[in-house]
Amino acid sequence: MASDPAKLQVSGASQSYDGKRWQFRDLDFALNAGEIVTILGPNGRGKSTLLRVLAGLQKPTSGVMRLNESTGFVPQEFAGSFPYSVLDVVLMGRARHIGLFRTPHRIDVQKAMDALDATGMAGYAQRNIDALSGGERQLVLIARALAGENAVLLLDEPASALDLKNQDAVLSLLATLADRKGLAIAFTTHQPNHAVAVADKVLLMLDQAAAVFGATAEVMTEANLETLYGVPVRSAVLGSGELMETAFVPLFRQRKWKGNRL
Repeated sequence: MASDPAKLQVSGASQSYDGKRWQFRDLDFALNAGEIVTILGPNGRGKSTLLRVLAGLQKPTSGVMRLNESTGFVPQEFAGSFPYSVLDVVLMGRARHIGLFRTPHRIDVQKAMDALDATGMAGYAQRNIDALSGGERQLVLIARALAGENAVLLLDEPASALDLKNQDAVLSLLATLADRKGLAIAFTTHQPNHAVAVADKVLLMLDQAAAVFGATAEVMTEANLETLYGVPVRSAVLGSGELMETAFVPLFRQRKWKGNRL
């Protein structure tokens, strides 16, 4: 029996704004149902641009991007000029179901509330979005994408400004959505340990003309991460029992302290 087609497939995708400096070149990878792909790369390497291309918000300079399912895009921040309620923001994700110049129906409100419930934010439905913490707003933006009943979820640094507890909450939610709902998920991050925690596959955007894509255990190596970030990186297996996990630690240049150190 033939396997299901990829939800999203990229072939030879390249992006340049001036034809001289390339954000990325000749990228080839696929995103399948129930799979999480993490995109890692230093600042300015084109991670956010790539997500916009994948979401269909921007055309690549060259190459082919084939999207076989509806896509939800989750930006780093909600940019709103009005004091929207959390429910209003999530209902925006229903736009393609509601139609232009139409008002939400009961089913749209129910879908929005279901999405808020899935992200643990149902109790915040009537709160002002601007009154929420960064972690809470991120969960609301994910709920907005879920309310659209999208099969593919693309997230731009969803845990970049969050404390450790909220990073864990967002990553755990993504894993649940992939495992239990079969969503195909791709997200960008600067944290290698986010990839280790939840990703099935990783895309390393090494430089303008080189990238590495493959299974997390194969791609996430000390050598690859040192090449990616330009600093020494070491790995260690930490924890015990079911909580054992490989973690990557950058070796930063340190100030020479006097006296005792931790």
